[in-house]
Amino acid sequence: MSDDGVNHDRRRFLIGGACVTGAVGAGFAAVPFVGSWAPSAKAKAAGAPVKANIGKLEPGQMMTVEWRGKPVYVVRRTEAVLESLQKTKDRVRDPNSEQSKQPAYVDPFNRSIKPEFLVLVGLCTHLGCAPQFQPQVGPMPFNADWQGGFFCPCHGSQFDLAGRVFQGVPAPINLEVPPHRFEGDILVVGEDQEAA
Repeated sequence: MSDDGVNHDRRRFLIGGACVTGAVGAGFAAVPFVGSWAPSAKAKAAGAPVKANIGKLEPGQMMTVEWRGKPVYVVRRTEAVLESLQKTKDRVRDPNSEQSKQPAYVDPFNRSIKPEFLVLVGLCTHLGCAPQFQPQVGPMPFNADWQGGFFCPCHGSQFDLAGRVFQGVPAPINLEVPPHRFEGDILVVGEDQEAA
């Protein structure tokens, strides 16, 4: 103890103890706060890639998988369908997908990694309705020279079997191609093929 009546050792001990107690308390308070910044399990699941086995998808068939709450159409195209894309190229608004949303590794004409498999977000680029899969070829009430594709019943937008929008319909751009890749017969939607 010093001559001025102050016990400096005790003061230092109390100050050190208060600092340690404060630091520990701040740490306990910060853990849940910082933890709240991380996305929830539900949010992670909503944005996570999804996998679908496409091994049993027959030529000409379509299946739908859900990714981020959106329908994703997977169509197994035939050689005849791929040839029909040449017939529609002069009637679609953006034949080489220069304005469309799609990954750079997707062929801009047939809009796929593997020509046989078309993968599209199943929401019309006009107002977000779900276009119907209309694979049959022949006159339709909405198109006398229909070569197969997708028809949006909400406002009449039409897309060919590459998801390219026809001229003169409300939809402004082609259907979106999501990031995706293939693992044999497994389609992974939500991951780019460079991630493999």
